[in-house]
Amino acid sequence: MDRLDNTIRPYAWGSTTAIPHLLGVAPTGEPQAEMWMGAHPGAPSRTPRGPLTEVIDEAPERELGPRTVAKFGPRLPFLLKILAAGAPLSLQVHPDLEQAREGYADEERRGIPIDAGHRNYKDANHKPELICALTEFDGLCGFRDPLRAADLLAALDVDSLKPYVDLLHAHPEEAALREVLTAVLSADPAAMAETVTETAAACARLGGDHAPYAGIAHHYPGDPGVIAAMLLNHVRLQPGEALFLGAGIPHAYLDGLGVEIMANSDNVLRCGLTPKHVDVPELLRVVRFEATDPGVLRPEAAPDGEEVYATPIDEFRLSRYVLPEATAPHDLTLPTPQILLCTAGSVRAGDHTLAPGQSVFVPADEKAEVSGPGTVFRATVVA
Repeated sequence: MDRLDNTIRPYAWGSTTAIPHLLGVAPTGEPQAEMWMGAHPGAPSRTPRGPLTEVIDEAPERELGPRTVAKFGPRLPFLLKILAAGAPLSLQVHPDLEQAREGYADEERRGIPIDAGHRNYKDANHKPELICALTEFDGLCGFRDPLRAADLLAALDVDSLKPYVDLLHAHPEEAALREVLTAVLSADPAAMAETVTETAAACARLGGDHAPYAGIAHHYPGDPGVIAAMLLNHVRLQPGEALFLGAGIPHAYLDGLGVEIMANSDNVLRCGLTPKHVDVPELLRVVRFEATDPGVLRPEAAPDGEEVYATPIDEFRLSRYVLPEATAPHDLTLPTPQILLCTAGSVRAGDHTLAPGQSVFVPADEKAEVSGPGTVFRATVVA
C-alpha cells in the first residue's frame, strides 16, 4: 500500500482552523476547505510511485482489480475528501447519469470550453455523495413540505415574501416548489436584494428555526439563495452521523468538519449562495421538486466491527472502524481498491502508522491489516 500526499484546496468558504487542528499543525491564516484523496485529475494524490492517476493508468487491472475495471472502466470511481466548512457552500444540485451524459454531450457539441465559467457539465458522470460528520455539522438537504416552508416564511412578516407564501399554499407539492424556486431565482436582482436584507433582519430578530438563515445572509448579502435556502430542510449532524445526497436533491453544507465521498465528477448546478454562474433553466431541468426527509444515516455494525454507511449506489462504499488498543489486527483485504483514512488516534495500516488526516491507497487484492487505537475510514467500491 502507498502512503498518500494530498492536496488541500483553499476555497473561500473553508475553515481556517479545522483541517490544521485535525492534522496537528499550525493554521496558516488562510482558508483550508477540502483535502482530496484519490485520482481526480484536478488534484490527484501523490504516492512514492508517482501521482495516483499515473499509477492507475499504467496498470488499471493490477491497481483496481478486474471486477472494478469491468464495471467502471480503468479509473478510480470515487473521490474521498476531508471537508471543512467555515462558511456556507453554494446551494447546489447534481445531475443523474443520463442528465450528465446529455448535458456534457450538448456542451461539447456547442463548443463551450471545459473551463468556461458558464459551463455546467465538466464530465459525463453523475455525482452522488455522502458526508459523514467528524464534528457537529450543519447543512441543508432536500425540500421541506411546502406548508412548512410557507409557515417559516410567513412568520417573518416580510411583505415581499407573501406572494411566495401564497404560492406554497395554493398549489400541489411539485408545482408549488417549482414555481417558488423559479420566482426567487428569476426575480429582479435589486428587488430581491432588498427582500433578502429584510428577511435577514427578521430572521436575526426571531432566532430559533430562523437563526441559520440570518447567518447565511451574513455571508451572502442580497443573494437569492438565502430565500431558496428557506425552502430546504435544515439538518444538524452529530459526529458519526451522515447524509446521502442523490441526484436532483438541492443541498448546501453550512458549517463543520466531515469526511465526504462522491462519485468522481465535477458536475454542479448552482441555485445560489455563490458569485458563480447560475443556469436557471438547466437547474430547473435537474432539480427534483418533491419534499423529502433528509434521512440522517447512522452506521450499521457488522460482526467484525466494521460500521457501514449504506447507500444505493456502487461507485463508493464508506465505512469506519473504531479500533481499541491491544486487539488483533483486522484484515481489510479486498478484491477492490481502497483508501484508508485515519481520523483519530494512531492507526497501523500495513507498514504505515497513520496519524489523524493521513491516508493510504491499497491496490486490489493487496494484504491490508489495520490495528489501533484509533478510528479509520475505509473507502472502496461495490463491484
